[in-house]
Amino acid sequence: MGELKDRMYELMTIRNYSKKTIQAYISHINAYSKYFWKSPKDMGPEEMRKYLFHLKDEKHTSWSNINVAYNALKYFSEKVLERNFELEKIPRPRGQWKLPEVLSELEVKMILGAAENIKHQAMLMGAYSAGLRLSEVTHLKVSDIDGQRKLIRVSQGKGQKDRYTILSDVYLSKLRIYWNIHHPKTWLFPGNNKNDRISESTIQKVFNTAKKKLA
Repeated sequence: MGELKDRMYELMTIRNYSKKTIQAYISHINAYSKYFWKSPKDMGPEEMRKYLFHLKDEKHTSWSNINVAYNALKYFSEKVLERNFELEKIPRPRGQWKLPEVLSELEVKMILGAAENIKHQAMLMGAYSAGLRLSEVTHLKVSDIDGQRKLIRVSQGKGQKDRYTILSDVYLSKLRIYWNIHHPKTWLFPGNNKNDRISESTIQKVFNTAKKKLA
């Protein structure tokens, strides 16, 4: 598996896949190989179908992660092994799609007010005021905040492209209060280890905790 894994890593890196995606794909291929105790090159559509069924039926994996596994198997088959990926034998998982929760301006203000501290408020405002994705909030650096031009630089966002988004006066004021208290150095929102960025799960927990207070 070592040589195949290295080839997959090289191909995905050349195609400019994100590190997170590369790690997820390789992790699934490793798990796929261990599940059957065979090299992936010695398996085909039947094993792929059984592995996806195993993720859903036995491991109760989320639909989104099963879809990542499907994409990993497809990429591995087509790009690494240079084989046809027989779609009719390996149907793509159909998830239970739900509309994202849309909050009113009043609800957003109430949730921000229920957040425990200024850091939590600043993180949540990044998502709602600046329209940032959760992963983009966690990747913000202090240097990404341009107070003079009222812009936020979003590095390697969706589609691996950099972009700028508007920094409102209200959010800028909140960030200045937060910075004066915590003085972040590199990451705008560091985790418990100051050298690491905060995790997406932590922000989700902050949001859910604030929301429960209003229930």
